[in-house]
Amino acid sequence: MLVGPTDAISAAFVTLTDAGTISLDLSTGINFSLTLGGNRTLANPTNTKAGQSGVIVVTNPSTYTLSFNSSYKFAGGAAPTITTSGTTVLSYYVVNASYIVVVAILGVA
Repeated sequence: MLVGPTDAISAAFVTLTDAGTISLDLSTGINFSLTLGGNRTLANPTNTKAGQSGVIVVTNPSTYTLSFNSSYKFAGGAAPTITTSGTTVLSYYVVNASYIVVVAILGVA
């Protein structure tokens, strides 16, 4: 199947808005960036499309935490602890709207 211009999603980074609960609209892009301004929760994404994948680059300027809502699934069933200052890369793959597989690369320098 050929993908036309209206079907393609830009690979450019979409900056997520920092808030207590961070919204992630997967219709706006495939790659996202986020700078934490406090302890935060990543909400279940909206507008998911099975097979979509990308990254979320999280910059943590302090020792803030990032929690994940129920749709995010991690190896071993436990989300990583994102508390260190620096950068974390979250690679995701959408299986379905309630099952987003995530691999975390912590402490990227």
